[in-house]
Amino acid sequence: MTTLAAPSLVRPIPPARRAVALWLLIGAAMIFAMVVIGGITRLTESGLSIVEWKPVSGTLPPLTDSDWQAEFQKYQDSPQYRQVNRGMSLAEFKTIFWWEFIHRLWGRLIGVVFAIPMLVFWLRGAFDAALKRRVLLLFVLGGIQGAIGWWMVASGLKDIPAVSPYRLATHLGMALVIYGITLWTALGLLQPRRQAATPGQGAALGLLAAVSVTILAGAFVAGLDAGMIYNEFPYMGAGLVPPDYWHPSLSALRNAFENHAAVQFHHRVLAVGTAGAALIFALWLARRGLIGWAGALAGSVALQITLGILTLLHQVPVDLGAAHQAGAVLVLSVVIGVLHRLKISSTAG
Repeated sequence: MTTLAAPSLVRPIPPARRAVALWLLIGAAMIFAMVVIGGITRLTESGLSIVEWKPVSGTLPPLTDSDWQAEFQKYQDSPQYRQVNRGMSLAEFKTIFWWEFIHRLWGRLIGVVFAIPMLVFWLRGAFDAALKRRVLLLFVLGGIQGAIGWWMVASGLKDIPAVSPYRLATHLGMALVIYGITLWTALGLLQPRRQAATPGQGAALGLLAAVSVTILAGAFVAGLDAGMIYNEFPYMGAGLVPPDYWHPSLSALRNAFENHAAVQFHHRVLAVGTAGAALIFALWLARRGLIGWAGALAGSVALQITLGILTLLHQVPVDLGAAHQAGAVLVLSVVIGVLHRLKISSTAG
């Protein structure tokens, strides 16, 4: 049995490099929180409460009664109010407004926390060429993510008062890409060392792909409210496969992504399969001396499976639904950490 002992550091981490890593870790933590806030916004059906996109003036909320009345009037002209929330009071509107406002404001805050230190670090020469390319990529992806967010919201402001699950999955997927690159770069800065290639990198990459696909499948469950049916586990109706798995009016592709029963079933299968693979991989890590990483992987997966089942059994309450989404990002984070530990590290991360 091969033991993967912790490699020794070649040299201490320079203070400037440590500062850049801390900045990126703060950014990653804010993105993590953003995903959870976005989940709460979706679970409370607050995402369509603000019907305009104002990148600058939208930074301030309504400050007077007349401002609130004007904002409420705009919402009353939307499909969600007319078809779902007709008769909603101003006080009830304020509740959903604040969740969407916090979601958008937090996104703006992430941009500020990223852009200003990036400029300072850049001018002080804290970035090498590789790191310059990395942070520029993150900056561009952040701008694209803002556009994707409005593109997603706009899909629910026309005729049907619900955002497109395809756009929701795209929005979440981009958030995870930005999060993953940010976390990976920070880990590279905190581990400026070289080590011999280790086995298991391919398995870790496969697990990372499986976790990512499972999370995106969950986005379709959320986008379609598919978690509101078959609130039992492991059965779906009389068997493991739901009786309405196949909808005859849909093509095979649309059935996979738009049939509520099929979407929930696929998420279940992916979750169970990914969890099983993760636990086997955790055992492999433990047998090779990476006890801490093995425990983190097994523990986060067990927690996430438990949260997923409880969320389903209780018909997706906001607290459990948000915790389940946070658990997904936690599992993703651990897998990224494991992959980084196994992969050859360099000063570029």
